[in-house]
Amino acid sequence: MRTAIHRLRAGLVVLAFLILAAIPARRAPAVEPPDPAAVERGRKALLEGSYLRAEWADAAFTGASKFWGEPAPDPVADPDGYARAFGKRYGFHPAPFPNDGLPMGLKRSVRADGKTRGFQVDCMACHGGSIGGKSYVGLPNTQIDYTGFFADLFRADGRRSPLVPFVLNTARGTTNAGMMSVVLMSVRNPDLSMRPFPMPMGSNLPELDAPPWWVLKYKTKMYYDGRTPADSSRSIMQFLLAEKTADQFRELEPTFADIHAYLKSIEAPRYPFPIDQDAAGRGRAVFEKSCAGCHGTYGEMVDYPGEIVPLDVIGTDPARIAGLSDRFVEHYNGTWFAEKHPVDVDSERGYQAPPLVGIWASAPYLHNGAVPTLRTLLDSPRRPERYLRPPSTDFEHYDPRDVGWKFAEVPEGPTGAKEPRRLFDASRYGLDNGGHTFGDKLGEAERTDLIEYLKTL
Repeated sequence: MRTAIHRLRAGLVVLAFLILAAIPARRAPAVEPPDPAAVERGRKALLEGSYLRAEWADAAFTGASKFWGEPAPDPVADPDGYARAFGKRYGFHPAPFPNDGLPMGLKRSVRADGKTRGFQVDCMACHGGSIGGKSYVGLPNTQIDYTGFFADLFRADGRRSPLVPFVLNTARGTTNAGMMSVVLMSVRNPDLSMRPFPMPMGSNLPELDAPPWWVLKYKTKMYYDGRTPADSSRSIMQFLLAEKTADQFRELEPTFADIHAYLKSIEAPRYPFPIDQDAAGRGRAVFEKSCAGCHGTYGEMVDYPGEIVPLDVIGTDPARIAGLSDRFVEHYNGTWFAEKHPVDVDSERGYQAPPLVGIWASAPYLHNGAVPTLRTLLDSPRRPERYLRPPSTDFEHYDPRDVGWKFAEVPEGPTGAKEPRRLFDASRYGLDNGGHTFGDKLGEAERTDLIEYLKTL
């Protein structure tokens, strides 16, 4: 049993970074800019700091290509070309900051022996993406393939992949940060000391789409269920549970308060294509009549209500709400993480309607990423049940008319595709594409005008 627990803990170290899928929502106060000094400290701490031991030797990065089944650039003669090919293979994007030759989402560190250099994943693996050839910190990563990445990297490092007691992702671009939090917490006592055996939590959370960081500034509650105060910098430290002691958490809290300030400073990228301003003006009227009650209003100031929409109203896949057990919430609320900002146990169970700033860049849509475009979001009969996600985030795969990613529907049965992990199947647990049918009542012209307005946010 001790061996099994040791392997479990090793797996937790590898995957703990997933927890920083902490995107934050009640009506938000006027957005006040965070302290510039804290923002700069947080930026440096996030982009330059390394908070987990290296999991893989440097040789695993250059050696992973032997499992690709296709030629790869020489990592010595063409290191930049190799890094791009590595990123495309596993869904990492070029870093828009100095990163020691690694794609965004990977970080140099020191291994457990305290001497050997290697690398580890960090929070930009989920929250660092690109669109149209430009990378952004805080943009959801819709290409990441954790399952393929971990399988190849452990083999390249001469080891077997650790056993993980839940599904990481079934399709590129989804993550299961929620279950990672559950598993990490299950091996900690309320004082954050390690337990000899995991505590049964009874949770079964599904894979999800990572939300953008730039919406945090508008929120008073975070996560998809809107039950955790958005001011909690401790909640974004859960990914450290694989290694850190209670004292180390307390020492790092000021650093993560600065990182939290930096996250609140991030701005959404602006829509890069021409916008029909007349249509957008008509679309604003449609939005304020049909959408603003939940999603807020936008202009020089954002008025965001942080509405929690009950499951029987929103109708989207309930697995994220039903899969988080009361036992886990009770345990979490008894720890240091919740001393200042406990999870709300009395709030309505449902999904919070997110702010829509930068919505053009954050496709696919719904909390599970089941809907590829805004037009299919607003016209539910047109949503594909099985489709291939795009092979890259270049603009050749972007649909500026429907706003989102071009997709190819796939019939039931084997895909026959070269990259079967691009297949998104809405019949899988937690990935249903139903619900949010409010746009069905609109006419096609109203839908088109509304989409044009959403491009302006």
